[in-house]
Amino acid sequence: MVRVKFEQVSKILGQSRAVDGVTLEIKPGELFFLLGPSGCGKTTALRLVAGFYTPDEGKIIFDDRDQSAVPPHKRNTGMVFQNYALWPHMDVWNNVAYGLKMRHVSDEEKKRRVSQTLETVQMETYARRLPNQLSGGEQQRVALARALVIEPDVILLDEPLSNLDAKLRIEMRAQIKEIHRKIARTMIYVTHDQAEALSMADRIGVMRHGRIVQVGTPRQLYTRPESVFVAEFIGGTNWLLGTLEEREAFLTVKTGVGAVRAVSEVKEIASGDRVFCSIRPESVRLHRAERPTSAPLNQLTGEIQSIIYLGDSEEYALRLDDGTLIRAVEYNLREKSVEIGDRVELEIDARDVIVLPHEDTRD
Repeated sequence: MVRVKFEQVSKILGQSRAVDGVTLEIKPGELFFLLGPSGCGKTTALRLVAGFYTPDEGKIIFDDRDQSAVPPHKRNTGMVFQNYALWPHMDVWNNVAYGLKMRHVSDEEKKRRVSQTLETVQMETYARRLPNQLSGGEQQRVALARALVIEPDVILLDEPLSNLDAKLRIEMRAQIKEIHRKIARTMIYVTHDQAEALSMADRIGVMRHGRIVQVGTPRQLYTRPESVFVAEFIGGTNWLLGTLEEREAFLTVKTGVGAVRAVSEVKEIASGDRVFCSIRPESVRLHRAERPTSAPLNQLTGEIQSIIYLGDSEEYALRLDDGTLIRAVEYNLREKSVEIGDRVELEIDARDVIVLPHEDTRD
């Protein structure tokens, strides 16, 4: 298992800094995600690790070895591309064996490793099929096997599931996570799909404008984002704009719908500052919660504007008294409880309100 480090790494492409002063450490054996919108620099960062790009500034380090000027074929990384990149004239077995052939591995060792790897990705019965005889998910497993068979120090995955349908993507997430558990190798996975990252990653680095803006576990990023951008990008959220009035046992924010209290660790915010309150839809309850809580409840009033029934849940759009629109979600409803136009009381636990600096622009 290899530790991968970025030390003040920058890469200039054209007139822009595609990667801008990134410092990051990926732990040995970790399934680490680079997550961000299109154009944020995540694929460029992955290509810097692979050696397809050379840093203009800084270093890429594997353990204690500087890899910045090492060519791709000498880095011992395996790459899984978005478009699979399988040889159409070769069957599955030969596609997987190709990297070993280039490394002049003996026939006996090649046979052992290809068979073992195909078994790992559950493709051993497809060994003699051509790529055009496989489904998209099967082709993706072959591409993964081809990366695994060379026994790389680091496995790099560039949006590997983006070409699959929704059901197959969910199945492949579980399979990749299980494969990672079995092989225990460092994996770096690039995606713009928040659900993919939240459901699979050990840790996530969120990128914006070529920089890492926050690193943490999926739970940390979702429940304790450090900026408006991260809160908005990692799942849907509601926003209340206000002014921080008190910083005592609880934070008190004056908003257009009254005082909102929060239990939130905020940095570099003082009383009188303009702030955003981030509230996840599932934290807005239309009925009083039965579970006891030591934190205060924020009580607001709103009118139901729309209802979307999704089977396991029901989503509501509500207009608060000051005109602000927010969303709420309720799960496992046995019967319909409200109608469009109803006035409802809303409750939000102070622990579910995240206070963030207003200066962080939302884009």
